[in-house]
Amino acid sequence: MPENVAVFLDFQNVHLTGHGLFGGGCEPYRCVPDPVRVADLIASKRARVSTAAAILVYRGQPQPQHQPVPAAANEAQAAQWTRDPRVQVIRRQLNYRNWPAQAPVEKGIDVAIAVGMMRLAFRREYDALVLFSGDTDLLPVLETISQLRLGHVEVACWSAAKPLRLPGYPPLPWCHFLNEQDWNATVDDWKGRV
Repeated sequence: MPENVAVFLDFQNVHLTGHGLFGGGCEPYRCVPDPVRVADLIASKRARVSTAAAILVYRGQPQPQHQPVPAAANEAQAAQWTRDPRVQVIRRQLNYRNWPAQAPVEKGIDVAIAVGMMRLAFRREYDALVLFSGDTDLLPVLETISQLRLGHVEVACWSAAKPLRLPGYPPLPWCHFLNEQDWNATVDDWKGRV
């Protein structure tokens, strides 16, 4: 019987890191990773036969009064992705404190991911929790779940990026490295779609 995996995507990290490594200079909206294809790919790479039973996408949400086109794209992407019942998009409003002199920033995404991972770890509904991010601010949630033996955790990252690692030997948690071919297989071109 396949193992059920919950995949957590720190979406801006997944998107911008992948774009920086494999985007080939194209505009970021011309290569937006599809969370379903990314999660299914990660599940297919596991040593045990697995299915991505839950796909949790964490990302910032632009405000239409400041950024109407990105806000519309964000809405359209969430609507498309959540057609798959496994997908849940968790968004937090971007912070526009020094707008327009400075670009808006995500606030609260790391905390939301950590809370979501802990919630599912306590429920013990999944055989593994996989976090796709390179943000070291998320190491404490991986450490806590591992130390309290609340579940099995793994991570994912693009092949040229540095994976999240807990101190000690052997390197833990297990990392699924996705390469340029994986990037090309999972991205959609959103130009002109909103």
